[in-house]
Amino acid sequence: MNLITQEQISKFRSFLDSHDTFIIAGHKEPDGDCVSSCIGLSFILDALKKPYIMLNAGPFKRNEIKKFAPKFKNSLPFMAQDDRNRCALIITDCSELSRIGDIDGDLTGLSTFIIDHHKTADVKTPDCIIDSSAPAASCIVQQLFEAIVGKPTREQAGILFFGMATDTGFFKYLTENSAEVFRGTARLVESGANPRKIYQEITGGKQWNTRKLLGIMLEHAERHFNGKLVTTFETMEDTKKFGQEGRDSDAFYTLMLEVENVEAVLFIRQETEFSCTLGLRSRDKCDVSAIAAKFGGGGHKNASGASTEGKIETLLPQILKEFAKVL
Repeated sequence: MNLITQEQISKFRSFLDSHDTFIIAGHKEPDGDCVSSCIGLSFILDALKKPYIMLNAGPFKRNEIKKFAPKFKNSLPFMAQDDRNRCALIITDCSELSRIGDIDGDLTGLSTFIIDHHKTADVKTPDCIIDSSAPAASCIVQQLFEAIVGKPTREQAGILFFGMATDTGFFKYLTENSAEVFRGTARLVESGANPRKIYQEITGGKQWNTRKLLGIMLEHAERHFNGKLVTTFETMEDTKKFGQEGRDSDAFYTLMLEVENVEAVLFIRQETEFSCTLGLRSRDKCDVSAIAAKFGGGGHKNASGASTEGKIETLLPQILKEFAKVL
């Protein structure tokens, strides 16, 4: 991971100093990193005594982040034009307004700063910190916090550790270029973050139905390209029966990427009659973000997703064609 520069820190601090109130927003269907990076930014604004609200369209499906849902609103309070002129928007863990989802209120036209770590980030503003070498947006926010505020409290360190641990799979996705991540993590532990407790928060408390749904996903699993790719799917009927709450596709990715010769995993969920979400994971060389981008999504080289129109039976052959080019 590259460290952010003093120039980037100064640019962000200048942005904060130039506005009176703030909106902090992350992507729809948030994960731990999205939630933690938003809350981490709120800690900075608290220290500077800057008013703010945090927005998220939700839903907060993941068991480990449900407790944070009350901190976020899904609608923008009415603001007169003078209020809008003094207000700024900070987007974290994504780079486009479209990824924020359905928020009741108009976010367009606000002065905006973007903090993101996704390889596929598409940013057309100089007011941003985009670093795909960072394994989590929380790692960038931690650096900003330490530069602007100083040493975090035990609670603040725990929140930032939680976000980093979520996106790194509790360190298992990190590569040899991760020394700075561990240095930052060590500082959080020194401030009171409890790795064992946070691991239990992330991995524990799964509902029984998620294990039943995992069985269905395993039953649907198929291998392609001499076993290099594993695909599975979840129908609307499967979701209705087992997956309304606490859906857990991460367990499937982990199991399949442990199989001999498997280089990538594809999961398709039929969300509505005419739309699907895609989850793509890979072990090392296969860049699934490039494939996700073909279907309107993106993310990291080894972990990406997309929401797209279509049905499982028509999308699967299209996605297989893209994988055929790289496997």
